[in-house]
Amino acid sequence: MSQLSPVKFKATRRPARPRPELETSSSEPSLGPNWKLAGAAALSAAGLLATPAAAQSSNTAQVKVMSLNVWLDCKEGVDGIAEVIRAGNPDVVGLQEISDCAQPLSEKLGYQLVRQTDWKSMLTRLPVESVTPARHGMVVRLSNGQPLAVFNAHLHHTPYQPYQLLGIPYGDGAFIKSESEAQEQSRLARGADVQSLLDDMATVDVPKVLTGDFNEPSHLDWTQRAADSGRHPLKVEWPASKAFAEVGLKDSYRMVFPDEMTHPGDTWTPHTRADDPKDHHDRLDFVMFGGPGLQARDVKIIGPDSDIVITPYPSDHRGVVAELTVTPAP
Repeated sequence: MSQLSPVKFKATRRPARPRPELETSSSEPSLGPNWKLAGAAALSAAGLLATPAAAQSSNTAQVKVMSLNVWLDCKEGVDGIAEVIRAGNPDVVGLQEISDCAQPLSEKLGYQLVRQTDWKSMLTRLPVESVTPARHGMVVRLSNGQPLAVFNAHLHHTPYQPYQLLGIPYGDGAFIKSESEAQEQSRLARGADVQSLLDDMATVDVPKVLTGDFNEPSHLDWTQRAADSGRHPLKVEWPASKAFAEVGLKDSYRMVFPDEMTHPGDTWTPHTRADDPKDHHDRLDFVMFGGPGLQARDVKIIGPDSDIVITPYPSDHRGVVAELTVTPAP
């Protein structure tokens, strides 16, 4: 998402260009159609997580994972984005809306850069073993020998269904009134992105983490309670978050803060007032995870009026950093 005008913002969805080669590059085979079954099987077989940054032993460990939309290729400067990442202190960070500023950002922070596309990349302190076939993710090797697959998503931004439901002009989105219309519009906008991600996840049989700006709210937030309170215009079981949940991925923020009314966790946007009639605040940025024995120990929102306060703040999305812990199954 962006606060720019619809015409200007649509222009920022850049055409694909040749991707730089990575040390861990791999070929890109065609994707299979049975993503639900394949994704569920891969996640159910997943192992355990750990990280060298905070490993307590080979049996108990933790890893910090961050998601951050840097806003139109660090338009407010690399230094500000670097400050946000340092404040979160992640082992791995998934970045969205990033292109040319990825390299100087990685050099400033001392993280390894893994480019995915022209508009998203990942940074990591951990050694990278491979990149997944569709380049949605990478597999890193942890100091205790365990692998971890980290995926990073930036789902398509328009049409944006909350604005369509609220009669807020944005792009070429038509106004809609019902949950079924919102779901249909969501699938048209992001269904191909979600399927491609889930197909790619199914190619690796290891524990999985997903970061991303979904450009879509969560079904765990737009509940009947939230609709009855007037927070959202109606209940919507949003398809993107539901699809990831159906293959075993858990929403780290909602695992730590299950009450959507007391902890909305809004990441969109720190640039407008909560009562701005031309906007609607929401939680669009996520760290999700899947694997037996894996739990979310803590999650923090980073930005103005957040758990970790950064001012001035250099993005139109707040960041999310999750601390995940794992205990092996007996």
